[in-house]
Formats: sequence, C-alpha cells, structure tokens
Amino acid sequence: MDLHDFKDVAENYDRYLDVMYSQENSMHENFQEFYLELATKYGSGGVVDVACGTGAVLLYLAERGIIADGTDISEEMCKVAGAKAEKLGLKLNIYPADMTKFNSGRKYSLAIIARSGFMHLPDTKTQKAALQNLRNQLTPGGILTLNTFDPWPAVQAAQINTSPDDYSFRLEYTNSDGNREKIYNAISYNLYTQQMYGNWKFETYNEAGEIIGERVRPLLMRQTYRSEMFLLAELCGFEVVDIYRGYKGDKEDLNDPSSASKYNSNLIWILKRKD
Repeated sequence: MDLHDFKDVAENYDRYLDVMYSQENSMHENFQEFYLELATKYGSGGVVDVACGTGAVLLYLAERGIIADGTDISEEMCKVAGAKAEKLGLKLNIYPADMTKFNSGRKYSLAIIARSGFMHLPDTKTQKAALQNLRNQLTPGGILTLNTFDPWPAVQAAQINTSPDDYSFRLEYTNSDGNREKIYNAISYNLYTQQMYGNWKFETYNEAGEIIGERVRPLLMRQTYRSEMFLLAELCGFEVVDIYRGYKGDKEDLNDPSSASKYNSNLIWILKRKD
C-alpha cells in the first residue's frame, strides 16, 4: 500500500497539503489555473482527471463549467473527492481505478495527471503500461499532460544515505478531528531503481501538548529523467508538444538537453497522441 491508500491520509490530505503548499508557494502557485487553461484549450472532446486525489483540479474545473471524469487508484481518495463534489452540488463520475487499466467506456481529448500522480508508478514497465492505456483512452490527436521533476544529484546523494526511519520534521497542521498533528518523513533513494521510498510519520497531540497517537504510512515514488520521458512518449505513441517549467507558463527548449542542469524544475509535459 501507498501513503494515499489509507483512510486517515485521505481525510486529512487537503488540510496538510494547504500547509505544505503555503510553504512552497513558488512551486505550486497557479496550478489549478494552469489546468483550467489546458482544459479550455484541449478539452472540448472530454476531460479525465487521472490520479485525481481528493479533487483539487477536478472540482476546480467543474466549478468553472468544465465537467470532467475523475479516477484514482485510491478508493479512499475517490470517496473524499465524491463527498466534496456532492457538497458543492456537482454530479461527477468519480471512481477508483488503476491508470494502467482504466476504461470508462468513452474517449477524451484531454487526460490530466496533475502534480505527482505519474511519479507514483514504480518502474518503467508500469509507466509504459499506463501511457499505452492512456493513449487508448484518448481521441485521435488527444492530449495527455503529466508531471515529473528533474532529479537533483545533491538531493539524491543525501537520500542515498537516509534510512527509512531517519525522520525529519516536515510540517504541522490541524487534523479533521481538530487535533494538532506533526508530520515527519524519512525518504531514501535507490540509485539503481531510481525509486524514492520510505515512511511518513504522523504524531497527534492533545491540548496539553502530549502525544496521543502515532501513525506510520509508506511512500514509494520513482524519479524519471527527461531522456527517459522522451523515449517513453515515443515508444507509447506520443509526441512531446511542450514542456512547461512550473505552472507560470515558462516553456523549456525541447532542443536544449542542457536545460536540466540549469534549472531544478517541476516539469509539466504536454504529450499529443500520434495516429
């Protein structure tokens, strides 16, 4: 199981993500507006939010008139997204499914894998299966967008020497029960598999500042280099149309392989189905 499969994580996901993003404004600022622009440009034939989580993009689009389907491998995340949609009076098709296999019975002109959804695929075999399946869910010339980030050697070196229980403080927030919680994580890196793996620890406190609960949840993600992504896209029937460096509209030069050494970037790939 992964971090996001747990009920307690899904119920508190929005709460601690709000705190996390407030600490990382430059990285996540404008991400919902970014996907709204993509949906307006490419989504006339239908939109699906893959790895929709608790619906940050899905609900944002729906509230602005773009009704998309939503799917996530975590049933608990889908339940939270569905409850939020119902509260807003939105009737959306949100269902749990593996992105390597899902098929809603319709085709889409735009498939969105926002933020780190693609990075939770643990190896190239699974990445390939997901891309091939997503291509099959798109209309001719349809667009798939997904995120990776440039693996950074200094961070990799530090994580190689980190054990799964070598915790560092990440943030503090108030959980769904109204209790203060601190989150710690310990992330290691396997140079050969390119996997980041480890645990997140949640400590719950009462009003007196005493620890009244502790939960440990696993996390597994894979780092993908740009050169791999180009090859995977071609292998699975896609053309790389654009790469954005974050959500503010800055584009990468597709013909400049040295760009990865210039920026430590959150990359948003725009892939077009080739026919």
